[in-house]
Amino acid sequence: MTKTASAYLAGRLLVAMPGIEDPRFERAVIFMCLHDDQHAMGLTVNRPVEGLTVPRLLAKLGVKAPSDAPDDLVLMGGPVETERGFVLHTDDYDCPPSSIAIGGGVALTATREVLMALAGRDPHPRRAVMALGYAGWEPGQLEREIRENTWLTCEADEGLLFDDDHEHKWSRSLAKIGIAAEHLSAQAGRA
Repeated sequence: MTKTASAYLAGRLLVAMPGIEDPRFERAVIFMCLHDDQHAMGLTVNRPVEGLTVPRLLAKLGVKAPSDAPDDLVLMGGPVETERGFVLHTDDYDCPPSSIAIGGGVALTATREVLMALAGRDPHPRRAVMALGYAGWEPGQLEREIRENTWLTCEADEGLLFDDDHEHKWSRSLAKIGIAAEHLSAQAGRA
């Protein structure tokens, strides 16, 4: 990989707490791609765009996919720059200098070459998801939201990132850190 993602929460998942004030992030699971003291950027991995498949989007972009390509859904990566596409993929695929190694066997690429790879051309990533838009935070904003109990964090794994069980990723992420969703409250306690 040509570039390496910054440290901090890069490579981890943000899991929205119940009662989050922004409905765009209700029950969201966000994979953090970049995080440092100046900014944070992630892709929501559990919000498919209804009716929009990867082959359909590739066709709209003029990239011919084979007729037997899987009908994977495109994800709504976040509310920022929703017309911009990103491919989160296993790091067995590299497109120098555009691919960014995030860690944990995951990379991010946002070029036409990765679209060609998704269309079935070799080389291609073993697993991948395509997302439109991203979630972004200004300096200190994400850290403040975590202190305010807006987000929990957990380790990412390939199932949470790449499988198509989008409906259960939120509860599965919580279970991974030992929390049952039904035990969470939208109200934060005060001492």
